[in-house]
Amino acid sequence: MAAPSPPSRPRALVAAELGGGTQASQRLLAYSDALLSIIATVMILPVAHMKIHPDQELDESVQQLLATKIAVYLMTFLIVTVAWAAHVRLFQVIELIDDVLALLNLACMMLITFLPYTFSLMAFFPDVPFGIFLFSSCAVIIGAIQAVIVVYGFRRPYLLNPEIQESDNQEFYKFHILKIILRGPTLSFFAAIFSFFFIPLSYMFLGLVIFFPHVSHLVKWFKRKFLGHEEEVPLESFTVYLTEPLSKERVEAFSDGVYAIVATLLILDICEDNVPDAKEVREKYHGHLINALNEFGPAFLAYFGSFVTIGLLWFVHHSLFLHVMKATRLMGLLNTFSLAFIGGLPLAYQMTSEFAEKSHNEIEAIQISCVTIFFASIFQFGIWIAALFYQRETLHPFARYGGKEHAFMFAKLALYPCVSLSVFFLTCIVSELSTTIFHVTQIIVPFAFLALRLLVQIGLLALRSIMSLSRRRNNVLLEEEESCLSAAEILS
Repeated sequence: MAAPSPPSRPRALVAAELGGGTQASQRLLAYSDALLSIIATVMILPVAHMKIHPDQELDESVQQLLATKIAVYLMTFLIVTVAWAAHVRLFQVIELIDDVLALLNLACMMLITFLPYTFSLMAFFPDVPFGIFLFSSCAVIIGAIQAVIVVYGFRRPYLLNPEIQESDNQEFYKFHILKIILRGPTLSFFAAIFSFFFIPLSYMFLGLVIFFPHVSHLVKWFKRKFLGHEEEVPLESFTVYLTEPLSKERVEAFSDGVYAIVATLLILDICEDNVPDAKEVREKYHGHLINALNEFGPAFLAYFGSFVTIGLLWFVHHSLFLHVMKATRLMGLLNTFSLAFIGGLPLAYQMTSEFAEKSHNEIEAIQISCVTIFFASIFQFGIWIAALFYQRETLHPFARYGGKEHAFMFAKLALYPCVSLSVFFLTCIVSELSTTIFHVTQIIVPFAFLALRLLVQIGLLALRSIMSLSRRRNNVLLEEEESCLSAAEILS
């Protein structure tokens, strides 16, 4: 019988023993995740701060400009999440760092923090090729730096994951992780080239950056399922981490970062646009600050309503991932789409706060908010549905079919899609619906979650009572049939 393998020591302890400037990578990864979640989220600012006067009609030209900016925001958000996923894959392979790797990662982060500026150029000048060229060039350079990190790490095997250090297939792992990392930059390189010739083709290449990994995985699944083709890879345990979805913990951390930053952007807008001028307070309101703040009442109501919505969507996300044991690729993709629309909530807040008073665009602002909330929540619901297809691998027993939390999770995840869709259709019927009523509704929703818990418990209790009565009735009928049969046997 083979002796049990010794327990693995913490990587921080291994780094300390190696010395020579070798460090554990946890703090670098936390710093990088924070930067990436911030950069992915603040790209909404050029769209959210698009100034539209309350009395200005949202005519076709304004709507087209707004739609273009939102589309470019969604695309760039998803591309940044692809870069984050590549970064996570990279540091699954390289677990220890030294000063050179730390500086290379900082260079990579510097270019990533520059992406919002390139996005602003793309958003405000969608027909000018230089913005797309600059964005694509940054993506190419980021990929090149990450490739240098891979090559540098494999030349110093003591920095690598212990399983790769002991492997005879280090070359396979090196080229495999390089293929994952350079896939996006290669497509961005073609986008940069075609930006000066045919801009729609550049956007198509940037769109492929987002969907190519999932299309590639789908093609491999089809070949394996229907054609019997198997990918030739070394049969070693670490291979699975390079092909499976990202860890649940990293997905939760990145998601929490996006939710926290979106909530923070709301108060930044309040501080920027809703602090009265000191001179105006003295002259117009005779020094009465409270009277001056009354002018900004609708903006404060919009802030509290929007914060409650963001907080409750995080609460639903937290409740969902509390029952998730493993996230599949589809669940990860749906979570990314949900986060992209969560990142759009500052735009919804900006529009409903600016059009709070009776204006030509009040209904349109409410509708934009409803659409944003609907897609953010429906993709969360989609994560739940995708998890149910493989519930034995993905969900805790309590959340599976028949589990004690299944019904409540279903109701909790369905609440926001149903409410936002109902309010949207209500705006199409009732023209007098105001942003004030909309924000008050947002603030009331938490009580709906409490009522939902109570209603689900009452419903389940009633269902159990009905089923219990049905069983008793069936038992009584069976006993009567048995007594009749026994009587008949006695008579015969």
